[in-house]
Parts: sequence; structure tokens; C-alpha cells
Amino acid sequence: MSSRKLIILFVAIEICIIGLGLWSEGYSLTALQTITRFSGRLSLFLFSAIFLLYNKPRIITVWLSDRFYLLFAIVHGIHLIELLSFVYLSGIKLVPYRIAGGFLAYLFIFAMPLFQVYKMRGVISNRTYSILETIFVYYVWLVFFLTYLPRVQGKLPQAGGSFAEHVALLGWVSTLLGMKLSAMIQFQKKNVN
Repeated sequence: MSSRKLIILFVAIEICIIGLGLWSEGYSLTALQTITRFSGRLSLFLFSAIFLLYNKPRIITVWLSDRFYLLFAIVHGIHLIELLSFVYLSGIKLVPYRIAGGFLAYLFIFAMPLFQVYKMRGVISNRTYSILETIFVYYVWLVFFLTYLPRVQGKLPQAGGSFAEHVALLGWVSTLLGMKLSAMIQFQKKNVN
């Protein structure tokens, strides 16, 4: 599928999430919280594919096109707008170190499509791009992990969703790392033999 069609598809899914949130909760803060929550799940789904396949270009470009970082930046950018709207309207007090970590993640998310273009044009070397890409995927993974961990610990009681949902999502994020580490160990074993 082309990058443009895939972006349109994911934007349409985001619009459906907004529509369903408004339909189920009406025009309310609860609706905005629900929309933000499910938009975040969509971002996690997309990131999961990137995390598992970023170093397999033949597979990831078939599934997500060659502009998969742009797709993720758009989807997560929509989530950011919803999240900032919810935080502002609900008057939630933010924790400074969480803001700093999230801000850095969003900077990275919005920079990766540029880094990808620079690599394609030869502006940055494959080695530099590989280092940036590895730092990016593991840092964003860490941010997702640290998003769900305090929810499971009960430290964010105002966060929407059920405890079981938070446990499942933390379990999924943890499983992603386990799958990645398992693949790395198997790759090293093959190279040793």
C-alpha cells in the first residue's frame, strides 16, 4: 500500500475513534479521555509493528510503506493534540520529569521522518541512521512502558481504562521487548555457528 493511502487509512481510523467516543459519551470530558485513550492504543499498535520490524526493511515496507516513521508521527501527533486538549480541559497537574521525558520522545517521533529522508538522500550515513533509529525505538518503547507501569501500580488514578486493560497493555509492551531480545539472541547464535 502506498504511503498516502496508509496515512489516509490511519487518519480515517482516528476519525472513527473520535466519532465513536463522541457517540458513546457525548460532548464531554469523558469522551475526550476515551478518544485520547483509544488513539494511544492505535499509536501503540503502530509502534509495535515498527519496533518489531524496523530492522527488516523488506517486511516493514510491505506492511507500512517506506514512510512508516512519517505515518507514526502523524498518528501520534493526532494523539498528542487529543492528550494536550484533555490535560488542559481537565486541569490535571503534570509531573515535570514526565513532561520532559514525553517532550523528548515527541521531538524524536517528529524528527525520525526527517532522519529517514536524510538517509534516503545520503545526507546522513547508514551507520548514523542506524544509531539514531536504535536509540529512537528503544527510547519510545521505554516511554510506552513508563506510560503503563504507573497505571498498573495505581499511581495514576485519574487515568481512564480498567486495571485489567492497563495490565494487558503493560504486558504487551513488556512482551515486545522480550520478542526483540529473543530475536537478537537467536541472531547472535546463528552468527557464532
